Amino acid sequence: MNELRPKLFDVMKGYSKAQLIKDIIAGIIVAIIALPLSIALAIASGVGPEQGLYTAIIAGFFISFFGGSRVQIGGPTAAFVVIIYGIVAEYGTDGLIVATILAGIILVIMGICRFGSLIKYIPYTITTGFTCGIAVTLFVGQLKDFFGLQMKSVPSEFLDKIIAYGKHIGTINVTATVIGLVAVAIMLIWPKVTDKIPGSLVAIIVTTAIVYFAKLDVNTIGSVYGQLNSSFPKFHVPAISMKLVQQMLSPAFTIAVLAAIESLLSAVVSDGMIGDTHKSNAELIGQGLGNIFSGLFGGIPATGAIARTAANVRNGGRTPIAGITHCVTLTIILLVLMPLAALIPMTTLAAVLLVVAANMADWESFFRLCKSAPKSDIIVLVATFFLTVFFDLVVAIEIGVVLAALLFMKRMAETADIKAWKYTDSPDITPGEAEKLRDIPHSISVFEICGPMFFAAADQILNINSHHHTKAVVIRMRSVPAIDASAMKSLHELFNRAKRKNITLIFSHVNEQPMHVMEKDGFIELVGKENFHENIVDALDYAEKLVR
Repeated sequence: MNELRPKLFDVMKGYSKAQLIKDIIAGIIVAIIALPLSIALAIASGVGPEQGLYTAIIAGFFISFFGGSRVQIGGPTAAFVVIIYGIVAEYGTDGLIVATILAGIILVIMGICRFGSLIKYIPYTITTGFTCGIAVTLFVGQLKDFFGLQMKSVPSEFLDKIIAYGKHIGTINVTATVIGLVAVAIMLIWPKVTDKIPGSLVAIIVTTAIVYFAKLDVNTIGSVYGQLNSSFPKFHVPAISMKLVQQMLSPAFTIAVLAAIESLLSAVVSDGMIGDTHKSNAELIGQGLGNIFSGLFGGIPATGAIARTAANVRNGGRTPIAGITHCVTLTIILLVLMPLAALIPMTTLAAVLLVVAANMADWESFFRLCKSAPKSDIIVLVATFFLTVFFDLVVAIEIGVVLAALLFMKRMAETADIKAWKYTDSPDITPGEAEKLRDIPHSISVFEICGPMFFAAADQILNINSHHHTKAVVIRMRSVPAIDASAMKSLHELFNRAKRKNITLIFSHVNEQPMHVMEKDGFIELVGKENFHENIVDALDYAEKLVR
């Protein structure tokens, strides 16, 4: 159970006052970074701005307290915007809360069942495809507020967004656009001045001051959402029905998988920065609890945020105390300064997310894969990308994973091979084996199976043919690491064919997994233990005795 034990409990031994100070400072700085992002991501997701802070506070606390990483910072991230917006548009806030809680439960179950290591089996092509797809969708979703377009709402579908923008192109607010461009310029230039204070915060302060004091005609959070709630979030259980739960299972599973991938990726990156090793299963449990309580306190889905986690490390954070400090700081901001957030221009928040979208898309890897990857990987990459953009993330991940699995099985089936050894062959064998093979009589046929034998390649076993003079068939299996039920069915059929022709099947060098499967299946007893040998020389000696 140690791998499920929160990292917080491990690192508190020998905890020093000096590290406490560093953690508190890092937590405060990360909170300042998280403030504008949390508000912007909430608005982009189609919920109230304060819900972004609720998520960073509640989910962030549970992720830090119960997670498996020393320095992980949890909260809302850009990866969830697309799927949250779609859920809210179709099922409302209650649907989102149910999906968030269900995703949390799935994550906890994944952690308890030790699924942390399985996330690495999600292909790189899928993660690259949906990350770039999310970036494009997030970018396009901000254009209404960035240009100050006069339209009531933005459709959830990508093509509908483009069409709606085209219809309202004549309503561009030039003032809002200029303020947005100023915000983008500040965020691009500020890091060259200092990286101690985030450029997004500077952009918000500067543009908010310009709009407020110049009394510019630009939409602000307050003009769009009214007075903001500055009280601590209240515990709330949504109206739950079995129908709603069934509808939310698929989105919840996608949220859970996405949260697991992003949080564990963030944990791996931070491990390299601090020279530590995270507990993947404890991290999944922490992420799950964070999402469960985020939903119950009115928040949205959360996960480990790579940028905020990296900022935590760079500023001296080394224990979960930094993450907890970040939550406390955001709580104080929520209770004291939230009314001031109403003054922030909507175009500035859109500018913040435009920069986030541009930074999150790894186009270099995307185009490199398109040039150098095998065709099957390119199909998965491009399909996942376009499905994310034109449909949604749920469809993209589901189809992407299935497509990747099918193409992988096809490749594995192509690697499986069964070859007959002719007496003039010189295969990769020892001199003693080669001499033995040259001398075997024509009444013995020798075949070697190479590669894993599973359902996609099982029929190849039936390609083992015998001649009219064959009395024994030796099957060498030294290169078969695994075998499944479909391959066993084919072996049974091969045995029955051989039995009808009075041919003895002899097996050489059967590895551990195939041998175990054969034993459980009863195949060894059926063929006879005497017909299984450790190496090809012993198998051929035995075969020669049978055919004399």
